Amino acid sequence: MTPRLTQLGPLSVEDFLQNHWQKQAVFLPGALPGFRSPLTPNEIAGLALEADIESRLVVDTEQAPWQLESGPFSETRFAQLPDSNWSLLVNAVDHWVPELTELLHKFRFIANWRLDDIMVSYAPPGGSVGPHFDYYDVFLLQGAGERQWQLGQMCDSQSPLREGTDLKILRDFSPAAEYLAKPGDILYIPPGVAHWGKAASEDCVTYSIGFRAPSHADILCDFAQEVASKLDNDKRFKDRIVDSREPSGLITNATIDELRKIIVQHLDDRSIASWFGSYMTTPKYPQEDGDLQPLSDSEVVGLKQTNPWIEVNAASRFCYSEVDSNVKLFVDGHSYACSLNLASTLCNGRRWKWQKLADCAPNACDQNLLLELLATGSLLETP
Repeated sequence: MTPRLTQLGPLSVEDFLQNHWQKQAVFLPGALPGFRSPLTPNEIAGLALEADIESRLVVDTEQAPWQLESGPFSETRFAQLPDSNWSLLVNAVDHWVPELTELLHKFRFIANWRLDDIMVSYAPPGGSVGPHFDYYDVFLLQGAGERQWQLGQMCDSQSPLREGTDLKILRDFSPAAEYLAKPGDILYIPPGVAHWGKAASEDCVTYSIGFRAPSHADILCDFAQEVASKLDNDKRFKDRIVDSREPSGLITNATIDELRKIIVQHLDDRSIASWFGSYMTTPKYPQEDGDLQPLSDSEVVGLKQTNPWIEVNAASRFCYSEVDSNVKLFVDGHSYACSLNLASTLCNGRRWKWQKLADCAPNACDQNLLLELLATGSLLETP
């Protein structure tokens, strides 16, 4: 298993989490010494030709600043591009490139369910996606070439944006700090901090390690839908106190209190944990399930005899909760009853021998769960 980082250039991970995480941007030179991009510009362009891989192209000209195009692209389109001032971005490259899956695991000093995916960008000199801000934390790792970064002001949903582009480009940008990132350097940016990166060399490749951060609106809407889906129509509002002296048009305090009780009764820790685990592991790029079949008896016997390596699918997300001794395992938006030992093993590792996993499955429920995860492709048998 890839060890998680303990040092980020000049800072220990503990210092970083205490003083910078979600608080303050920081440039971390030499955070990954010796790191070199596992993808070349041509390979990045090759990924952007694929229909099932999300990609974008941002072309910046004086006549039409920061124009956005969505992939998949053609080789003809790439041949038409100028020598400067454009950027190619490809999402979730960790799903396709094993070296980047391993890179993502280095950042597991942050909770598994917060890790999102890795986006890669390639740009010739001057290439940029413009001054903007994000609503989530991001580590910007330089993989090849050089990129000039500027950090600006704090922003929010009220910050004015430029017109004439589909991108959320800030109308005003006030640079306060500037850094030149070289391979292995990382720029950490917390939510809301304006930033602007421009390619400063011919072969500028940058990796963005992002984190899931649902809005309060998303949390409330999705949780409410989950609760409502489990309620029948027989449960209705009822008056508890009726006072004929109250004005007929008044929503009384007693009514507000009764509504609060209806809402609060659904906010127990188990229901919240169950919803949140499924919500945060739901894949952004779901794979085709096809006709899923349970493993045959001969396949199960084969696992026992050959003891193959088993690893987590790079596109899958695992986490677990333990509330009042009730353990739930969450995998790709689904929840499963599971022993604590097996849940912890699956969520804190990535690759095991089959017998190691089988030893962590003390009962029939756990054993069947392992077989189901293999059948669905969330776990993969590898050489």
